[in-house]
Amino acid sequence: MREMVLMVVVLTVLSSISGGLLAYLDDYLGPLIEKNELQLVKGPAIKKILSKASNDPISDSKYRFNLKDEGVEKSFFVGVFDGKPNVVVFETTGKGYGDKFGLLVGVNVTDDKIIGISLTTHKETPGLGGNAKDDPTWVEQFKGLSVIKPIKITNDGGSINAIGGATITSRAVCGAVTKAGATYMKMKTQVTEQLKSVK
Repeated sequence: MREMVLMVVVLTVLSSISGGLLAYLDDYLGPLIEKNELQLVKGPAIKKILSKASNDPISDSKYRFNLKDEGVEKSFFVGVFDGKPNVVVFETTGKGYGDKFGLLVGVNVTDDKIIGISLTTHKETPGLGGNAKDDPTWVEQFKGLSVIKPIKITNDGGSINAIGGATITSRAVCGAVTKAGATYMKMKTQVTEQLKSVK
């Protein structure tokens, strides 16, 4: 009995130390991980979407803001075109053939149309579903589409040609863009209010 109590005490102490150490590492490393993710993963994709913008929302934090959507914080990156902060880029997720993927979507708040999309992370098959990230002609199909209507592949009555041999990934990306559009429309009032303070 004494050995059992001793074992429980030792396990409790070890668990407390491990939990405290993990919490400390999360507090310490969390901001570093977020900064590196922004610089190395999201940053290049945002710059690609906002390639014709006159500002850089990655290096200048005044062109970024966060809003909560049902308790989840979302980051918005602002693009300035023709002297106006009228484009936002934000991230959504989807579930493809391989696993979950991250997707950035750029929307012009003036006309609610997509200016670009870019996959940030994915586990899709290289040469097939992986082309959703690597094939610029496929991604170009989304430009100019309204976020108000669902976006679908041609097999489902939409306007997006599926990637050859990767219908599941193509559908998943269209679904993720549609989800992003719904989130944007729900938050549009908050987004436009935030944009008024961007100078």
